[in-house]
Amino acid sequence: MQENKTGVVADAVRGNWVDRFAPEAAKPYLRMSRLDRPIGYQLLFWPCAFSLGLAAIATGTDFNWYYLVLFFVGAIAMRGAGCTFNDIVDRDIDEKVARTRSRPIPSGQVSVKQAIVWMIAQSLVGLLVLVQFNTYTIFLGIASLVLVAIYPFMKRITFWPQLFLGLAFSWGALVGWTAVTGSLALPAIVLYLGCIAWTIGYDTIYALQDVEDDALIGVKSTARLAGDHARPFIATFYAIAAVLWAVSAFLAGAGWPFWVLGTVPLGMLVWQVVTLERANGAKCLMHFKSNHWLGLAITVAVLFGGFA
Repeated sequence: MQENKTGVVADAVRGNWVDRFAPEAAKPYLRMSRLDRPIGYQLLFWPCAFSLGLAAIATGTDFNWYYLVLFFVGAIAMRGAGCTFNDIVDRDIDEKVARTRSRPIPSGQVSVKQAIVWMIAQSLVGLLVLVQFNTYTIFLGIASLVLVAIYPFMKRITFWPQLFLGLAFSWGALVGWTAVTGSLALPAIVLYLGCIAWTIGYDTIYALQDVEDDALIGVKSTARLAGDHARPFIATFYAIAAVLWAVSAFLAGAGWPFWVLGTVPLGMLVWQVVTLERANGAKCLMHFKSNHWLGLAITVAVLFGGFA
């Protein structure tokens, strides 16, 4: 176990609010929840927003802003719980990777028992959010815990852990729809599949930062699988995502503003692929984080798509 005197996590943005303002006792726990790196809960949240918007279009109802707030709070809580669980499972691996050895558990700031208590506390917040929805959505949300539980182990047995991350991270595309309609339908399922493809693409970009360390310690990823063909690999999954999102919007009855505004996130996907530098870790991280803005752009397109 390596001592981390400052407590700062290596891949966190310098001067983030946790490092600057959080009480010292709380910092390791907030870092374990990745609250110093909001991109995680942002990417978990956006499929919920996509789905809420499409459900409003399909049902001819107003967009439910209250549900949007609930999903945002739930995304923060469950992303934090998932990251804490991931850090518990991966503590031995994290010690061996330059980017992750400064995390609270491998650096000795938090014990495994303390991490378990913190994980349970965050999960209870997520449960409190979930029970605000209809019964169908509650059970659907609980079902996602199976995917959350198995994901950390996938990098040990398959080169496709990003697929399992996509299955878990895209679940909001289903629960957003059922929260409004009370049941699943084809537009939500197609949206879910599109979000899975999107996740595989952006998390492959993220994993490019660790390919050398991962190869040394035997951790598998789509970044290692793609190798020198990372660009066409990512482009393929981004293309699948774009097509499936378009099909979902068509099935939901999105109006012409969606198709006009939808060119913005499409352009952002193309930009990521064209400017990708697989050996440039800093640029890969920047491209990965840009997917937050891509998610916002899609949400705006969906919101306006109900006006025509």
